[in-house]
Amino acid sequence: MIFDAHCDIWTHVARKRLEGEQDIIRKYHLNKFKESDINGGIFVVWVDPPYDKNPKYRTKQILDKIQEEIKDSDDIVQIINNSEDFDKAKEHNKIAILIGMEGLQAIDDNIDDIEKLYSFGVRHASLTWNEENKLATGAKGNIERGLTEDGAKLVRKMEKLGMVLDVSHANEKTFWDICKVATKPFIASHSNCRSLCDVPRNLTDDQLREIASRNGVVGINSYEEFVSSNLEKRTIEGLVDHIDHMVEVMGINHIGLGFDFAEYMNSETLKHYASTYTYGVRGLEDTTKAKNIINALETRGYSKEDIEKICYKNFYRVIKEIIK
Repeated sequence: MIFDAHCDIWTHVARKRLEGEQDIIRKYHLNKFKESDINGGIFVVWVDPPYDKNPKYRTKQILDKIQEEIKDSDDIVQIINNSEDFDKAKEHNKIAILIGMEGLQAIDDNIDDIEKLYSFGVRHASLTWNEENKLATGAKGNIERGLTEDGAKLVRKMEKLGMVLDVSHANEKTFWDICKVATKPFIASHSNCRSLCDVPRNLTDDQLREIASRNGVVGINSYEEFVSSNLEKRTIEGLVDHIDHMVEVMGINHIGLGFDFAEYMNSETLKHYASTYTYGVRGLEDTTKAKNIINALETRGYSKEDIEKICYKNFYRVIKEIIK
């Protein structure tokens, strides 16, 4: 059983529905999930380039298509609105979907809009993608700029509502500014270790320790440029090296999976942020290969209980605690 804490499937759903298709999850993804033993995940709304010029319009467009898709998929998906919904998903053999927001650029400075998103069913959000916005600063933003006053207010609102706060994509200053405001556990849904691969999207050991100290979780990311600068080490074994390091720094209870598979994107979107023609590390190229992480962990000597913690139990624990 695998919980993928970062899945861009809504991007694919929106694109296909805008092309006139229906029932996208069943048609394109359900068998892949079954093959890979993925039983749930955080499915995010991301304002994908080149549509980021009008984030509010694009966000509404994707949310409208999500609403349509949920109606088509009611018999195979369980939207997670509260902690009991995980049990309902398991009981009825449905995919447990936590609707998330990868960046809140569309909110601008209208922070009360988070309540509208919550009413829609959103239970997770990061404040930024890589950009600077009126809430916070992403990994490619000004290193001296962090969380704004509105961003701090939004963090407090999210905690009050019972939403999972995600710090993946935040720059370092935003991360530490969030730490001054947040009182509940938070996650980094799809980030790796900067000590093993020195890119701004990865987390320092101090950041990893801070997340663990707050009982949060970090989901390891299979995107190859975040695994190693050495092309030969962009493999599933190289990714498990990141897990080994996180275990040493954070402990086994704070590590999960946030694959960030690129198969949901088209080439027009991918060219805006990827510098290579391959995206997942060798052995974890796409959703159908997800179970390979279990074999790799077994080979590395992880116990059954520890593998279950990494694959789903750790994220289930923190999400259930936050959303109640």
